[in-house]
Amino acid sequence: MAHAWKCSGLRWSVEGPELVWDGGRRSVLARGGRVAFGVAEGGVRTCAGARGHACPVGAVVAARSTGARCEECARLDRAHSVAADTFADDPRPYHVYLAWFGPGMLKVGITAVERGPARLLEQGAVCFSWLGAGPLMAARRTEELLRAALRVPDRIPYAEKRAVRAALPETAAARAREVAEVHARAVALAGWPESLERRPLDVVDHVGAFGLAGVPAAVGEVAGLAAGGVVGGELVAAAGPDLHLATGAGVVVLDTRLMTGWELVPAPGGGLTVPVREFRAAAGVQDGLF
Repeated sequence: MAHAWKCSGLRWSVEGPELVWDGGRRSVLARGGRVAFGVAEGGVRTCAGARGHACPVGAVVAARSTGARCEECARLDRAHSVAADTFADDPRPYHVYLAWFGPGMLKVGITAVERGPARLLEQGAVCFSWLGAGPLMAARRTEELLRAALRVPDRIPYAEKRAVRAALPETAAARAREVAEVHARAVALAGWPESLERRPLDVVDHVGAFGLAGVPAAVGEVAGLAAGGVVGGELVAAAGPDLHLATGAGVVVLDTRLMTGWELVPAPGGGLTVPVREFRAAAGVQDGLF
């Protein structure tokens, strides 16, 4: 019987996307390479735990949950995140950024300066620019200022990001246009915290890093894994947590967050025998924010 591994999720490094496994092992994913694994027969999906600790009760979680945590572990994980505003005294400096995912899809967010662009890669940002840098609470106030004054959201659902990847503007200049427009509006606003240093526009494009240039439109997306199921295909693109896999039936998107909590085994033969739902392409995407 093949040894089973548990996946901790997809991470982005200078080498590109990597699958991380319990125990610290990493598998670098190369475009054009094959991704193939099976779910252990008779297995169940268990809670991924919180903050690096195993779930105390080993709770079973739903196959379609991208969080892979039981209610209690999800609460603990959220309570100790920057997003929950529980670390007001965090001494680290933070960046405020504008991230663009497709026409009309631009959000504001914050990330620790020491993390560099990792957070933007993890979110699948097609391009982005820093807006400013400073203490955590100043960064938070700036984020709120943009949400209120410019109606820029701080969240965009992954389903919406996926829906436009095969129809992005062809040039980096066209992709950067909305970021430049909102950056100019943002830095002109009154009410910025004095401790937050404004940053000039410098749009970074991730189309090359993600492999999205000319990526075929997806025909389906994995709805969830199942015991005994197999996933296999050629990696044609990777953005955020998503792997775009070329299969015999066309390109199928796998959200790697669906892999956590399962015991996975090698599947050299590949194939695709897990539940797949029809891909929902973008419909009526707006031309801009304003």
